[in-house]
Amino acid sequence: MSLPSAHDVALAAERRTAARLLLAHPLVTSTGPHSDTFPLIRRHADWLAQRFQQVFGYRLLVEASYARLFKAGLGPGSGHPLERPSTGTPFTPRTYAYLALALSVLVTAPEQLLLSRLVADLRAAAVDAGIDVTDTGRQAERRTLAAALRQLVDWGVLVETEGQVAAVAEERAGEALLTVDRDIARAVVAGPLTQSRDGADLVRRAADPGFGGPRTYVRRRLVETPVVHLDDLTDAEREWLRTRQRREAQAFSELLGLEAEIRAEGIALIDTDDELTDLRLPGTGTVAQAALLLVERLVERLRPEDPGHPAVGGRLVIGVPVPDGLLPGLLDELIEEYGRRGTWQRGHLEDRDGFLAAVLDLLVRMRLIAPAGPVRADGHGVPEEYDGTTADGRSVTDVSGARGQDPAGGGWILLAAAARYATTVALTPRTAPSPTDDPGKEPPR
Repeated sequence: MSLPSAHDVALAAERRTAARLLLAHPLVTSTGPHSDTFPLIRRHADWLAQRFQQVFGYRLLVEASYARLFKAGLGPGSGHPLERPSTGTPFTPRTYAYLALALSVLVTAPEQLLLSRLVADLRAAAVDAGIDVTDTGRQAERRTLAAALRQLVDWGVLVETEGQVAAVAEERAGEALLTVDRDIARAVVAGPLTQSRDGADLVRRAADPGFGGPRTYVRRRLVETPVVHLDDLTDAEREWLRTRQRREAQAFSELLGLEAEIRAEGIALIDTDDELTDLRLPGTGTVAQAALLLVERLVERLRPEDPGHPAVGGRLVIGVPVPDGLLPGLLDELIEEYGRRGTWQRGHLEDRDGFLAAVLDLLVRMRLIAPAGPVRADGHGVPEEYDGTTADGRSVTDVSGARGQDPAGGGWILLAAAARYATTVALTPRTAPSPTDDPGKEPPR
């Protein structure tokens, strides 16, 4: 077997770089923050479009000034909200409403328009849609509108030719001249809006993998989430993954440079360059620090004693219930032990309920903890007319009861991937030259 030539290696590296950028940033413009890599996307546009379609069922549109990868959703509870860059505050439904109204106006707007004209047209569109925006005179409401318009600037839909969109938030609304890119405005929305009855129906339809079925959905789930536990999949999806996981691991390595970590409870794709994720754990900031400490203590207290691989007759444990009251109690311990003598934000320390909610939100998005309730293996969130059953009644890994939850109860479930964040301490003998405690990370079971 001959080794690949230097040209082949360089070609594969260019394509991998372009694919990774599009996966992390589905809208790339020729003048935006990733303009240096945009020429690679143009150069390999045909190959990238074919691969994204074959592997994920994603459509790629590459034009002279932008590239748009139309990704799909993963169903209820799998989304990640837009955030205000200055504060990290998630967009509210009101902000999304302004964003949608602005896009509806801009797809047919002139090439340049004044900020005041855009706001007036937006209000008119709101009336047509039956949405009340008559209270835009309030300071909070003006800031919400400004956040939506700022997002459009970040995407390249709007260019601030003179002035800034932030002027709309001023007490006496200022003016700005804006340049509109109608093509990008039309390319922003990826979901099937015209076919959806409401927001919930849009989420379900966007998660439909179409003709790709289980194959496409599993690949999307693997690449778009930190970890995939087996009960995150239907019977057909688990069967497909079980028979293909080694070949898929190799394919993801070649296409995106990701390494697969395969365990009894599920699979995670690891990015050794730490570029493709927008979530960090360990991470900086009060919430990330508290989340790491909290999950470590949860694993220490709740680690099951007898998990095993079902292929050899073991008991599959994907999660364990968190006892009522344990989460706020542990957070109180952490605040007393670390928060008051550290640099944790005072606002979090004074609002413990809000602090706990923010910590749990991060852990949920990291797939380390989950609210108790039905999962995809139970049919939860599966699109209508989607065939999630195996052919010929073939047997698959039984995941029933793998989270150990009370079907009628609420609460939280600590998931298997949390074991990655359980620290262990290596003790060095006293005779060693420099005895230290070296905390490390324990891999998943």
